[in-house]
Amino acid sequence: MRDMKIHQTDFSKGSVGSCILRVSLPLIVAEIVNLLYSMVDRIYIGHIPGEGSLALTGLGLCFPIISLISAFARLYGFNGGAPLCAMARGRGDEEEAGYVMGNSFLLCLLTGIVLTVATLVFNKPLLYAFGASDQTYPYARDYLSIYSAGSVFVLVTLGMNAFINSQGFASVGMTTVLIGAVLNIVLDPLLIFVLGMGVRGAAVATVVSQACSALFVLWFLTGKNAELKLSFRHMRLKKSRCLKIVALGTSGFTMGATNSIVQLVCNKAAFIWGGDLYVGVMTILNSVREIFSTPINGIGSGASPVLSFNYGRGDGRRVRKAGDVMLLFVLLYSAAAWLLVFVFPHGMAMLFTRDGTMIEAASGALRIYFFGFVFMAFQTSGQQTFVSLGKARQAIFFSLFRKVVIVVPLTILLPYVFGIDGVMLAEPISNVVGGLAAYLTMRHIVMPELRSMEHDA
Repeated sequence: MRDMKIHQTDFSKGSVGSCILRVSLPLIVAEIVNLLYSMVDRIYIGHIPGEGSLALTGLGLCFPIISLISAFARLYGFNGGAPLCAMARGRGDEEEAGYVMGNSFLLCLLTGIVLTVATLVFNKPLLYAFGASDQTYPYARDYLSIYSAGSVFVLVTLGMNAFINSQGFASVGMTTVLIGAVLNIVLDPLLIFVLGMGVRGAAVATVVSQACSALFVLWFLTGKNAELKLSFRHMRLKKSRCLKIVALGTSGFTMGATNSIVQLVCNKAAFIWGGDLYVGVMTILNSVREIFSTPINGIGSGASPVLSFNYGRGDGRRVRKAGDVMLLFVLLYSAAAWLLVFVFPHGMAMLFTRDGTMIEAASGALRIYFFGFVFMAFQTSGQQTFVSLGKARQAIFFSLFRKVVIVVPLTILLPYVFGIDGVMLAEPISNVVGGLAAYLTMRHIVMPELRSMEHDA
């Protein structure tokens, strides 16, 4: 396998749109396949005879904690170390790029160990704080106690795969998640139904799959095919370098952490205003949102190395063009996704449950929750441009603004006016207000700098 041919994209040449697509398409496939880790779990668990609805609700209670674990991969990898690595390579500083990658790896490893211990020790108070009841807690506990044991694998897979993609090896990045997802799809029904392990079987399948993906990432980054190799020499932590990684990655971490906070608040509000039924509905809403947000993340991920590399080279024209193309791609996609959800909400709810009451409740909630989904294009464009160009303060602010400043207060307040529908209304309002604010601010700050680059060139 070490002699296999691997295609690498040169971000400084050719059509900007083609560069983004060459990286984005494999990443979209990879993101969709990666989504299957948890999505297949939810589909199988939701259809367990006799207990599917409670089991699905219990699994949904784990999502805020799972989001928080994954957020650390963004902190050190996709939003932190990977853009810094790409910018260093764009400047021709391969040594610094190597140190960034090595430091990021060690941070992923150490954090994964800490998170495993913390989650195992505090899972009961955490799950009850996130909306568990005596009926749903056993299912959430069974899943989370096993899943948390694989936190190291999650951080290494997600965090270090970003460095494979940042070097232009998008097909290899796709292979990373294909390996794990295919294993998960095969193991889930075997462990859940054939061996009768239920929720615990889904968690075991996920941990084994993530471990195999992590081994593949390390195999590639230490092998001869990698342009920039992971080595022990580069793992010596340096405070200033780690602070740069964390400063830039904080925006992505904040997005993941605030997703966790939002899920916590939504679960609690859903439980207060609608009981266990609507905690299950929130699980379905989050699942459908993940399905349709995944290609948006893939486009943003594909545009990120193009933006970062050319920004490092001082090519303002290509950076500006890449931002415009990213916005166009996401606008077209998000408009189509919005229409699909509006027309077929019942079919989407039926993917996750056979409970008629839950299907009806979820169908109405989906149409409210996804209203204005097209404005996610502006949020993605503004946020991803700030991250890719190393503008940490702005990226962090708009991560907090949309979720913490808009969604959380509205989720708490709107139900007093609209009942349970108010929990769903907070998301579309945040899409419109947060998306436009992030994009317009980005244009105001970034465009003059890029035009200055073009003039100097």
